[in-house]
Parts: sequence; C-alpha cells; structure tokens
Amino acid sequence: MTSVRIPIVQKILSANDQMAAQNRQLFSDKGIFTINIMASPGAGKTSVILQTIKALSGKLRLAVIEGDTAPVTIDADKISMAGVPAIQINTGGDCHLDAAMVSDAMKAMQLDDFDLVIIENVGNLVCPASFDLGQHANVLIASVPEGDDKPYKYPAIYRGLHALILNKTDLLPYIPFKADYFFAGVDALNPDLAKFPMSCMSGEGVDAWVEWITAQVKKHQAG
Repeated sequence: MTSVRIPIVQKILSANDQMAAQNRQLFSDKGIFTINIMASPGAGKTSVILQTIKALSGKLRLAVIEGDTAPVTIDADKISMAGVPAIQINTGGDCHLDAAMVSDAMKAMQLDDFDLVIIENVGNLVCPASFDLGQHANVLIASVPEGDDKPYKYPAIYRGLHALILNKTDLLPYIPFKADYFFAGVDALNPDLAKFPMSCMSGEGVDAWVEWITAQVKKHQAG
C-alpha cells in the first residue's frame, strides 16, 4: 500500500491567504489602511500604539484589533481608555493571529467609521511572520533590551516588513546594544525598509513615525 503525504501546513496557509485577501479587499473598499504590528513580548507594542493614538488624535479615525493568547483585556482596556475602539481577540493559546480571527473582529466593527486599523499581533518573532491577516503593511517593533542580534536570529520576520521601529532608545547609554550591527543586519535582509528609532518615554521618533503612517493612509485612500 502506497502512503501519501498531505502538505497540511501548505493547505492551512493557502486557506489563510484566501481569507486574508478577502479581509484586505474589504478594508480597501472601506478606505481603511491596515497595519499589522509584530514584536517580541515586552518590546513595547502597546506603548507605541498609545503614542500613535495620542499623536493622531483629531487627524485620523483609528481603531485597534488587539491579539492576546489569554482572555485578559489589559492592553485592550488601555486602548479604550485612550479613546479608541479596541476589539479583543483571544487566540486560545495560539502564538499568532490569523486571517479568520481578524475577519471575526471586523464583523464587530463599524468599518465606515475608520481611516486606520492597527492590528496588535501576539508577541512572537516566529509564527506571525507566516500568516497574512489582510493588512496593507507589516511593522515590527524591536527594542534595545532585546539585543542587537535579532535580525540575524529571526530573519524571516524582517524580510516581510514595510517599517521597523527600534523602541526604548533612551536605554542605549545603559545597555550594550550595537546599533550599527543591528541595522547592518536589517539592511542585509530588507534594504528599503523605513526605520524609526523611538523612545516612548521621551517621545523621540514618534513624529517621524506618525508622518509615515499619515502619508501611507493618504496614499492608500487616494488609490
């Protein structure tokens, strides 16, 4: 009897990509630019999002889809307290969001009310890189305390990015982080990447980051 190998992973990703394409089309039809923010745990995803909300207040209509592995609403509550709608997704322990989860979240949103949707993915530098959610741009938040070797150890997630934030730059005087080494690794994988050194504590880099987002939204809505 001949055995047959079924490429399960390929089938899962193919189905996910089909759903992601539907999500992206719906976002586009509504004039919404969507960003998928990825990072390792503790890099400062929510802090960056809160700074972004503050800087874009009165300029763009914004919502956040918040992914967590556990049924806690800590980050979603912070977003809501900042005056922005937040849709919580509990992955049930899965290490990433997928397109079906985002589709479910979209059904709970009044999409006509927004110009920009930020998806905060689960803290992980491996799995999120493989799953398209229907976003228009991928953004990674790296941070100084993580170390300067991450582009070399996790190349896949850097290759698919449109923008990179290096967060917690206020800690550079205190942590042996070689910025030249870090960015050399980034450039080798993704030389055209938009890069934003940032400190959510001091506000350094926030304006440049927000200018980039605003330009992307305007370009997207202009068609």
